[in-house]
Amino acid sequence: MASSSYVLLFALLALASWQAIASDPSPLQDFCVADNSSHVPVLVNGFACKDPKDVKAEDFFLAAKLDMPRDTKANKVGSNVTLINVMRIPGLNTLGISLARIDYAPLGENPPHTHPRATEILTVLEGTLYVGFVTSNPDNKFLSKVLNKGDVFVFPEGLVHFQFNPNPYKPAVAIAALSSQNPGAITIANAVFGSKPAISDDVLAKAFQVEKKTVDWLQAQFWADNQN
Repeated sequence: MASSSYVLLFALLALASWQAIASDPSPLQDFCVADNSSHVPVLVNGFACKDPKDVKAEDFFLAAKLDMPRDTKANKVGSNVTLINVMRIPGLNTLGISLARIDYAPLGENPPHTHPRATEILTVLEGTLYVGFVTSNPDNKFLSKVLNKGDVFVFPEGLVHFQFNPNPYKPAVAIAALSSQNPGAITIANAVFGSKPAISDDVLAKAFQVEKKTVDWLQAQFWADNQN
């Protein structure tokens, strides 16, 4: 019985430790402004901290003008993602949060993608969006919803999701908060068919159960990046 208790205790401690490293690190001080001028290589998550006596209000500020429309004509998918992360606001370092404005042209789409390090909560500011995500294997359950102005939807961390503007005449705008200072984005089509170097067409033909010439055609396309 005692040995079973020790095994259970060990398992709980291991789980707690895993959960502690499965998300952005919690700050142990008021802030740790990223020191972009540091020449010391950083080999762990996050960035070197600026000396607190050198920290200024500008380290927590960005004149992003998020109230201004973005260009949605620069790529084929008809959307523009303006991400505000630690690379743009050094004061976000260790705080575990970032923000994005997403503009959608009429019939524009933020194509299927994942954020490997963040849950996303999205609010529609203007227009209508058809959104959804797919759960992990083996169920691959598809959950979707049509959102109108003021509606909110959550995309769980790491799951494939998308947003599509179904209106052929009016644009749409959304704002998203993400639970990481650097959430990352993996656009599925770009990663699979636009990788450099290309994934073998034998591999992709087998995976998608299509002919290699179909894979070759897809790999020859220009896969637009809508991340700014």
